[in-house]
Order: sequence, then structure tokens, then C-alpha cells
Amino acid sequence: MLLGRKNKKYYKDLHQQAYDRLTGMQAFGESKKEAVKNGTDGQKIFSFNTYQSYWKHTKYFLSYIKEKHPECTTLKSAKKYVNEWLQARADQGLSAWTVQLEAKALGKLYGINPEDENYFNPPKRNREDIKRSRGDRVRDKHFSVTNNDELIKFCKGTGLRRSELGMLKGGDLVTKEEIEREIAAIESVPVRTPAEEKRLGVLQDTRLFDCRYYIRVRNGKGGRERVSPIVGKNAAQIVERIRNTPNDEKVWQHIHQSADIHGYRAEYATDIYRAHARPIEEIPYDRVNKGTGRKFQSDVYTCRKDESGKKLDKKAMLICSKALGHNRIEVVANNYIRGL
Repeated sequence: MLLGRKNKKYYKDLHQQAYDRLTGMQAFGESKKEAVKNGTDGQKIFSFNTYQSYWKHTKYFLSYIKEKHPECTTLKSAKKYVNEWLQARADQGLSAWTVQLEAKALGKLYGINPEDENYFNPPKRNREDIKRSRGDRVRDKHFSVTNNDELIKFCKGTGLRRSELGMLKGGDLVTKEEIEREIAAIESVPVRTPAEEKRLGVLQDTRLFDCRYYIRVRNGKGGRERVSPIVGKNAAQIVERIRNTPNDEKVWQHIHQSADIHGYRAEYATDIYRAHARPIEEIPYDRVNKGTGRKFQSDVYTCRKDESGKKLDKKAMLICSKALGHNRIEVVANNYIRGL
């Protein structure tokens, strides 16, 4: 809050202006699909995690403006420096993922759509560019695998994101029997609400897995809910950890900052894929190109870029994506399934 203008009237500084704009877009719990249909999704943020991420990177932009362009006292005047800042971030060597996220954050702040002529084109996100989770990193020197053995096993058996792991509580463990009872209860309702239909779909996804224990993920990426299977040889240990935690208490009070959560999540994904994948040569050819007469396998996914030519079972990829909380199988291929 400053008194710097000629009329000496109160006005908000950049930080407050940006904060008010982003908080005004909060639409937690609302239907994104409905907003897209109505054309109002551009003015809304549907997930608290997304809001936190956008606000974090917006503050980096504001710090840049204050340092490089202190004459800018309004968001409107700072807008012309958005692409300059994003280019500076790319030039610093930040990952394509980070720069793309920051472009989305400022796009939301200023109402700039990816289709707009002046939208910043961040570096492309290529699998080969992933630096984390591939080989030893400097930060790994500060992480003891021995001291964090239980955490590592837990992550590899549940596939939770860091934020999901931090929110997991003792009451989030559920059995196959409990899930089936809830499915039966919802199916018995003559006229179901949209929320009940959505919940039913989430529960029915568990039938893709042959597991006894699952974790309720109440606020995953994009605010989505899912029920993920607990898999692997350490499943009993994981279940015991959750059961020994009171229902309203966090299972993990502290998660080491140097733990390679995404790497463990990738191992979880790869294990699930292996458990369900069919040999490619056994997947039937079920489509014919009318022009060439060449036969195709509709259930086979062909990888691109650095994985070009590798073929994966689409059905197994879908099962894997359900466990991870994603809706697109190409995300699984590009970011999770490894070493096949």
C-alpha cells in the first residue's frame, strides 16, 4: 500500500493487484468442463494447487519488474514485459517444464491465450530433456537412501505426487470390498446426480486392478479425485503404515526435499504397465488402410522423438494412466514408462 501518486489517494501495489486478480479467479469445486462449454474457463482457476503454483511464479515475475522496470506500478504497464521475462527465464537454463508453467501463469493473470499472436512460445518439452530422475544429481548427495527407505518403498508402491503424499491421512486407506459396497450403493440409486455419476466412474476404475488395498486421493492434479492401487512387494508394509496413523492425521509429517518423488512415481507406473501389458506381437491387427491395404493394430501406441519406434500396449497404458491420475495415455508414454 503506497501513497506515491500525484492525487495522494490510496492505491494497491503490484503484489496486491496480482493477488486480487488471481484470487478473484478461484473456482475451486466448479466444473471445468462446464466452464469450457460456456467459454468462461479462461477467467477461472479450478484447483487450489494450480492457484498456488500460478501465484508462486507470478511473484517471480513481479520481483523481476520491480528490479528491472521499477517505473511500472500497475499490472497493465508491466504486461509488455511478460515475454521479456519469460525469455530471460529460458536463457537462464530453466527447464522447458518450468518456463511453460510460467507462461501459463502469466497467461492466466493477463488473459493471454496460447492461440494469441503474442503468446510466448516456450521451449518444447522433450523427454530427453528431463534432467531430474536420470542419474545422480548434486542434491542426491544430501539424501540418504538408507534413512529414507520406508518413504521410498511407500512412494514406489503408491505412485503419489509430492503434494498428494503430504496430504495423505490415515483415513484414506480403502479396501476392494469397501469400494464394491459403495459402487453397489450408488448403482442402487434410481436417479443419480452428476456428482454421484462422477464418483461411480472413479470407483469403477478400480476394477482395472487386481489389488486388495487402495488409497483415496481427494485432491489430485487439477482437483481430480481418484482411487489408486497399492502395488508391489512392499504393499503390506505400506498398508500397515497407513493403518497405524489416526484417520485425521497425516501419514507423512515430513517429506525430504531431495527425495526423487517423480522418479519413484515413474517406477510405480512402469511396474503397473508391465503387469498389464500384452506382448505387442499378440495384439490383433484390427484395422486396414483402404489405400495401401496395410494392416494396423488399434491397441498399439507408437512412441515418438527420442523413443521413436518403440511400441506400447494402449490398454495397459490406459490402466497405468488411471492409477496415476492422468487422462491421456501419451502423458504416460512421454513422462513415466521407462526402461522397456
